[in-house]
Amino acid sequence: MIRNYLKIAWRNLVKSKVYSFINVFGLAVGMAVAILIGLWINDEMSANKHHANYATLYQVKMHQTFDGRRGTQDALPFPMGEELKSKYPDFKGVAMCDWGSTRSLLVGNQKFLKFGHFIGPDAMEMFSIQVTNGDKQPLKEPYSIVLTEETAEALFGKQDPVGKIVKVDNTMDLKVTAVVKKQPKNASLQYDYLIPFDLQEKIYDWVAKFHKTNWGNNSWQTFVQLKDGVDPEKTNARIKNVVLDHFKEDQLMQKSIKPEVFVHPMAKWRLYSDFTEGKNTGGFIRYVNLFGIFGIFVLVIACINFMNLSTARSEKRAKEVGVRKAVGSARNQLIGQFLSESILIAFISLVLAIVLVGLSLPYFNRMTEKQMSMELANPVFWAIMLAFTLITGLLAGSYPALYLSSFNPVKILKGGIHVGKNASLPRKILVVLQFTFSIVLMIGTVIIYQQIQYAKNRPIGFNSKGLISVESSSDLLRNYDALNNELLATGAVLSICKSNSPPTQIYSNNNGWEWKGSTPEDKSAIFSTIATSFNYVKTIGVKLKEGRDFSREYSTDSVGVLLNEAAVKRMGLKNPVGEILKWNGRERRVVGVVANVMMESPFRNISPLTIVFEKDWVSYINIRLNPTVSSAQAIKQIQPIFDKYNPGFPFDYKFADLEYAAKFNYEELIGNLAAIISVLAIFISCLGLFGLASFMAEQRKKEIGVRKVLGASVANLWGLLSKDFVKLIIISCVIASPIAWYGMSEWLSDYTYKIDIGVGVFLMVLFVAILVTLITVSYQAIKAALANPVKSLKTE
Repeated sequence: MIRNYLKIAWRNLVKSKVYSFINVFGLAVGMAVAILIGLWINDEMSANKHHANYATLYQVKMHQTFDGRRGTQDALPFPMGEELKSKYPDFKGVAMCDWGSTRSLLVGNQKFLKFGHFIGPDAMEMFSIQVTNGDKQPLKEPYSIVLTEETAEALFGKQDPVGKIVKVDNTMDLKVTAVVKKQPKNASLQYDYLIPFDLQEKIYDWVAKFHKTNWGNNSWQTFVQLKDGVDPEKTNARIKNVVLDHFKEDQLMQKSIKPEVFVHPMAKWRLYSDFTEGKNTGGFIRYVNLFGIFGIFVLVIACINFMNLSTARSEKRAKEVGVRKAVGSARNQLIGQFLSESILIAFISLVLAIVLVGLSLPYFNRMTEKQMSMELANPVFWAIMLAFTLITGLLAGSYPALYLSSFNPVKILKGGIHVGKNASLPRKILVVLQFTFSIVLMIGTVIIYQQIQYAKNRPIGFNSKGLISVESSSDLLRNYDALNNELLATGAVLSICKSNSPPTQIYSNNNGWEWKGSTPEDKSAIFSTIATSFNYVKTIGVKLKEGRDFSREYSTDSVGVLLNEAAVKRMGLKNPVGEILKWNGRERRVVGVVANVMMESPFRNISPLTIVFEKDWVSYINIRLNPTVSSAQAIKQIQPIFDKYNPGFPFDYKFADLEYAAKFNYEELIGNLAAIISVLAIFISCLGLFGLASFMAEQRKKEIGVRKVLGASVANLWGLLSKDFVKLIIISCVIASPIAWYGMSEWLSDYTYKIDIGVGVFLMVLFVAILVTLITVSYQAIKAALANPVKSLKTE
């Protein structure tokens, strides 16, 4: 029976080639989009699941209240790890970790910049890091380094690297104790090398002197593994006051800041990382859900095409149904026949969809910066595809099967099927539903684009063009004056300065500031902090509103500070230049006020900023290139100078304008994905509309012929065939607009600096939707209007 069903289904496909192509190709595109989105969602949902201890791994976080707002942070004090490990039995493992940095690794003449971490030895077992060569506990030795296979091959080629020496940052010799597998692309902990966490105390005086027992500086991460059976909520109750207990006499900490420590499960690191007022409010999961809905939308749109074309062509199948019923076919047998046809189409579409996914996946991976693949050799993949195809086939064929199998055989065989004026109502509803989904996607895409452009056009407060930054090193800082003089002498450089962060980032935020009229509670206010020396304003290109830049002419500038406009407003200073502020018990004089500078998220309000004179608290050298010299020529001139004073490092630099543009990568990715899905949704909808218009034109060819004989023009006939579709599109826009407005308002609520959704976007999408509809149906409408009426009327 099934064999017979499939044979008849195949004959019907071959018989109606145009409609079959529209059904198969439309469904294939919808399935391909759904598969790609499914792969992307799976990659996001499976982040970190490769860890054997996935269920018991946590990151320690802390809530604190600053300036009346409860915030949540990953940054914790240096002694946190030892405290948790020694005083709380809940933990099987504890690993402190820095934020990671790019360092120079040297072996002979080979030198590479690689990213890695100082991390505690428990991390090897906690994160199930796979050792492929060397010591299974390689971070126990203080002067050791662990390399990934890729890094080891880059440095040592085919030689065995274990036991050999790598010079790091041209300052410390570390022995390779192990080679490990690189983490998957979707893992939270990424690295090219690992160095023992405790080594920081031995090589950095500032760690040993100021941070080993300092509970007030939050600059490190802490990861823990709970013992089996330990309730994390009970652990949170026990460790809640770990930090607060070290400030028992500090009234500000007790009454205002109120630090509260807790553990956050690995299962939520990727998708549930956002906190608002101390409550976990989601995170990237909203995009996973959003694109999951988009994928369903596109697949439903493709299925609606199948439903519409199948029911529209009901008269073609009516006599077949009548004959089958007359010879004894039960309704459930007819339903089985029609469902088998839709499932066959779904399987043919699946084959084409997999081809489309295979062709587009490399581009999709580049766009999303992932390494996704279809696991064609995995039985689970094919089981999912089989279930997916059956569900799609049943969804697409359910309504046509129920509709066609309901025909009365007596009426059909006596004179065909007379369905009445309301017969097309279900098809109209489906078209409206289809285009409602598509228009929602169109409106969302336009609003995302408008929001990105709105932020891109925001004044950034400094001149990013022609500004580069280079990570400093001990060699560069030791030779800074000579480096400065030689760079200026090239004529390719206008100005140079040092800072603790690059021009497009702020790495330090601090409280504890006091000013005239401030209250004890004001000490909890957070100010972004940039540490620098001379020529910062000149080099970065910041607009000076009042006062001056730091200058060698004023010895008092060693305790100077620059404020941005937001800081002046927060402090309530009317004449800020010359005011005396106090920070951590040390007085500082305000020497100038700069314009608000966009160095953090372009979608957030600009934070109050203090620029302090600290010539030794620096990590970057910033260089303003001469605009009269091409960038390529300038780089060529300054590279030998850096090679001379920084021989242990490859010359690596970053342009500030490109780094600032990268801040939009995430939003642009979302916008690009939404745009592609929107275009494909419209394409699939128009494909179905084209088929439906073709059928409608064929169905009304005698009416068109009569109208032409009576004098109707081509324009009249085109309007006749097009107006019904235009009405449906207008109804779709009316339904889609409030849905899209609500959804995009929710999306925009995550941004502080955002657009207002205007009526213009809805009118524009309505115009585009009507234009696309007219273009789609016009071919069939004009073709029917130009047809010779003699041919359509000759049977009468």
